Amino acid sequence: MKFGIERLLASATLRAPLEGKRVALLAHPASVTRDLTHSLDALAACDGIRLSAALGPQHGLRGDKQDNMVESPDFTDPIHGIPVFSLYGEVRRPTPQMMESFDVLLVDLQDLGCRIYTFITTLLYVLEAAAEHGKSVWVLDRPNPAGRPIEGLTLRPGWESFVGAGPLPMRHGLTLGELGLWFVDHFRLDVDYRLISMEGYDPDAAPGFGWPLGERIWVNPSPNAANLAMARAYAGTVMLEGTTLSEGRGTTRPLELFGAPDIDARAVLAEMQRLAPQWLKGCLLRECWFEPTFHKHKGMLCNGVQIHPEDPGYDPLAFRPWRLQALGFKAIRRLYPDYLLWRDFPYEYVRDKLAIDVINGGPGLREWVDDAGSAPGDLEALTVPDEKAWAEERRGYLRY
Repeated sequence: MKFGIERLLASATLRAPLEGKRVALLAHPASVTRDLTHSLDALAACDGIRLSAALGPQHGLRGDKQDNMVESPDFTDPIHGIPVFSLYGEVRRPTPQMMESFDVLLVDLQDLGCRIYTFITTLLYVLEAAAEHGKSVWVLDRPNPAGRPIEGLTLRPGWESFVGAGPLPMRHGLTLGELGLWFVDHFRLDVDYRLISMEGYDPDAAPGFGWPLGERIWVNPSPNAANLAMARAYAGTVMLEGTTLSEGRGTTRPLELFGAPDIDARAVLAEMQRLAPQWLKGCLLRECWFEPTFHKHKGMLCNGVQIHPEDPGYDPLAFRPWRLQALGFKAIRRLYPDYLLWRDFPYEYVRDKLAIDVINGGPGLREWVDDAGSAPGDLEALTVPDEKAWAEERRGYLRY
């Protein structure tokens, strides 16, 4: 199969509209070709492409910034001598100066298929800026490693943020290029948008079910996106960022596990099984112990649960990470009613709302967890209509 970058590099016909244009690239460390050449280097060596600038999203073009809200500076690329602008530094939206540096912006970002992953918000922001400044945006498409499944509550009006670009569920099941098509339509953007699609991509094919496992090497798109298991679990485990529980930052398996020094993981697992065993299908769960070397509970022994959405227990249709993690919160609330679960701190530049609500695009998930009388069926009643509505809405944007 070929990713969008490879199709562009291989086809003079696809590249023809770039002749005589100043071209910029929005990329990160996972923006590589099959042989692991970075897209910036590959484009610089390609006939007919005149690179004038590069842009980096959260964590930077080089992927060197570990945590959230750690900003990247602008710099000059030492190899190609072009300016590299940060879209996660002093600004998160492109400035007029940035927009004046190119005619066409190529976007080559590996996404995780989750609303909260900020690369999709950056795509929306550059589309809006391109519409305002009369620039073109081309997305060089890449796989959605979480595949086609849909899950989670739709972001509510008024809850838009850098981790909530629009009324999407937590797991949207689109590639970045498909999502760009939806952005253009939903926000009624008058912009020259082109999708350079993949060739030979089947998001429902085993064994990767979204990622071409065994055919393409995984490169971290952000520092804590270390493997396919993380990408599959992320739509649930990302909610841990809004809690006092460790999400595994400071360990070798970030965003694949959760825990704390003051919980009994075996009791939590048993309560999860008692409450909603149907939400635990499609993966294997394991009690574990870990000691973060940095971040929450640094240097403290934590008891926790690791999620294994991988063979032999992985079933992409049965695995529901958002429900699974919500159930973990509910079990902790049942076992420890007064547990200080929700972390109150500025989250992705939102300072007047609880982080867990910003992450979920509204208070519905938190209110369900904290309501002593609520049951799993109550969360289903809230969520299933959103999921069905999105399945119908996204139908016209599927390209694979």
